[in-house]
Amino acid sequence: MRRRLAAAALACSLAACGSIGPGTVSHDRIDYGSAIGNSWKEQTLLNIVKLRYADMPIFLEVAQVIAGYQLQGTLGTNFSAGNFNAAVIGPFTATGSATAAGTYTDRPTVVYQPLTGVDFLKRLMTPIPPSSVLFMLQSGYSADRIMPIMLDSANGLNNGSNRLKRPADPKFARLVELIREGQLAGAIQIRIERPKEGAESSVLIFGPSKDPELAARGREIKDILGIKPDLKELKVNYGGYSGRDDEIDMMTRSMLQIMLEFAAVVQVPQSDVEQGKATPGLADTQAAGALIGPPLRVLVADTPPKDADVAVQYDNRWFWIADTDIQSKYTFAIIMLLFSIADTGVRGSAPVVTIPANQ
Repeated sequence: MRRRLAAAALACSLAACGSIGPGTVSHDRIDYGSAIGNSWKEQTLLNIVKLRYADMPIFLEVAQVIAGYQLQGTLGTNFSAGNFNAAVIGPFTATGSATAAGTYTDRPTVVYQPLTGVDFLKRLMTPIPPSSVLFMLQSGYSADRIMPIMLDSANGLNNGSNRLKRPADPKFARLVELIREGQLAGAIQIRIERPKEGAESSVLIFGPSKDPELAARGREIKDILGIKPDLKELKVNYGGYSGRDDEIDMMTRSMLQIMLEFAAVVQVPQSDVEQGKATPGLADTQAAGALIGPPLRVLVADTPPKDADVAVQYDNRWFWIADTDIQSKYTFAIIMLLFSIADTGVRGSAPVVTIPANQ
């Protein structure tokens, strides 16, 4: 009995020397990351739907995630020996008992922070810098995806607008096509200049090419933009068209504008439009030519969808993007990425969380 009790006590002592923290990293990091990512997607889709219903978008950020674990164990023993009991004096007897108990506590702390005030204005209403447009092109994102989403105009050439029901200028559409071809051929390069004095500026470079077709495309791009044909480097600025022939002036969109553009093509019941609950938007998002720019098909039904990549409930209806709609999923992923790029605001102080030392 004594040997068994000693062995049990030794085993508990050895177990107490090990740490439970490292073993949780491999699965907790993935689990928390997936949960935060999915909720971020749902929040973004919900706010796009809310804008279609003239509702205020609300963003609640996960400021901190603290995973706390606690493992406690107790061990008790009792041993008695003697040659008598309460009634009869008899042979030698020995009795013993052992008790063990353990508790495991997982106490996560998730800190939320609403996006308000200056942060809201900076992140949602400030236009995305033109340098971000160029960086995404340089990173390999297709021009026919990025430019229709992020740009409102370039050198006075208007992009199409779902919200305004405005078709794109044919020259803008051709510009996007030519830049995409230049991307594939590696003929367009980007450089960011940071002078000692003055603001950061972006430069679009048309590299030398012995291919006559690429050279012709470069000349056509400059002709569409009204730029001198012999220029090899062009500064890219934010703002309306200045009329100068040695620079590109981009009017970029803010994240709120981008969300409003896609809110216009969210499918909503016609009864909601007739009752004034939702804005008209585009009458038929599935009709040929009705959708301007990259596709984002947000469907609606009264019951939860079974094949959704992301789904949210609003006003007792379900809105979702189908898991089989790869084009819409790709467009939605770009919108999610743009939220990170547009994170130019001065963040407020995060809440201070105090974790007890024994947790």
